[in-house]
Amino acid sequence: MSDWQEQGLAHIWLPYTQMQTAPAPLTVASSKGCRLTLADGRELIDGISSWWTACHGYSHPHIAAAVAAQLQTLPHVMFGGLVHEPALRLATRLAALLPGDLERVFFTESGSVSVEVALKMAIQYWRNRGEAAKKRIVYFRHAYHGDTFATMALCDPEEGMHTLFAGAMPEQLMAELPRDEATRASFDALLAAHRHELAAVIVEPLVQGAGGIKMHDAATLAYIAEACTRHGLLLITDEIMTGFGRTGRMFACEEAGITPDIVCLSKALTGGTLPLAATVARRHVFEGFLADDPAVALMHGPTFMANPLACAAANASLDLFEREPRLQQVVAIEAQLRVELEPCRDLPGVADVRIKGAIGAVELAGAIDLNTMRRRFAELGVWVRPFGNVVYLMPPFVITPDELRTLTAAIRTVLGERARTL
Repeated sequence: MSDWQEQGLAHIWLPYTQMQTAPAPLTVASSKGCRLTLADGRELIDGISSWWTACHGYSHPHIAAAVAAQLQTLPHVMFGGLVHEPALRLATRLAALLPGDLERVFFTESGSVSVEVALKMAIQYWRNRGEAAKKRIVYFRHAYHGDTFATMALCDPEEGMHTLFAGAMPEQLMAELPRDEATRASFDALLAAHRHELAAVIVEPLVQGAGGIKMHDAATLAYIAEACTRHGLLLITDEIMTGFGRTGRMFACEEAGITPDIVCLSKALTGGTLPLAATVARRHVFEGFLADDPAVALMHGPTFMANPLACAAANASLDLFEREPRLQQVVAIEAQLRVELEPCRDLPGVADVRIKGAIGAVELAGAIDLNTMRRRFAELGVWVRPFGNVVYLMPPFVITPDELRTLTAAIRTVLGERARTL
């Protein structure tokens, strides 16, 4: 181990990690395409796109060139009272891509903050209309919307990640996804009973990510949108994970034919190159903040909001969606995942197999040694990082059939080994 590794490991604090018992993290030296090269020379095929961001793979030359060119002219400038070309071009392109009149873009640096901004927009929208009591949010079981305090309050409290902070967060209202007659009736009753105090409903469209890769159909999403309209509530879709092709459409909400009032974007927005997020509002939401009174304005402004380097990367990423067959690649990935992950369903200890677009999840039953399982995947030459009771794949869209076959084979191998111990 190099001196800089040994010294540095004594000072870092890793995410979601019990630092006393966790094995040493793997050190990555470089990345290209769908592969990570470790400092010890080993190469891993990345099956999760660095937390679902690297949709074009790593080190794509078009994105790299765009960031390098931007670095020479304008690396950063504050976005308060000043604007710049990369941000204006990106806002225009996002408005054109998103459905309906989602046309006002507020840039931030992370997905959690984009949700925080959406909550601010929703609550202040009603305050500006003289309805200050409307400040609570409805979210769904198995939801995950971020790790900041406001977003933790919108995550399923039984999932375990945020239970330490119970009582320290605002209390919001959790509902079951309205999948059938009974849950639809319950959802409607909840909205009716609390309509006077509700600002919005928030949902991860079609796929709930960090809450367990749970999936629902377009009809369920359409029903949520219709119920929000009927009860006079704003609808926020969290497309941080699903946006930019992951489910097979550019945005998951398109499959249900809906236009949310506010949408949150991040992760693949820059192709996994630089931190950037966006909260995009429909025209009527934006107009709710227009007045002669400065206090009616949206009071939020991250220091690195609309960073030009990140905006340049995002514009280059959108170029690639226009020039290269990304959505067709997602269709091919989905077909291959169905063939190669479905056999896991017959293994002892497997509870379910779920596939949507370039997402494949195998839900396990019984106790799981996550550290041992992650280490075993690395031994097989793949980077797969199970969490909770789910082993999943969300590979870059540019992955080759052979690379994907290596990933799915590794999952079948590891789960087969586990099955023999049950």
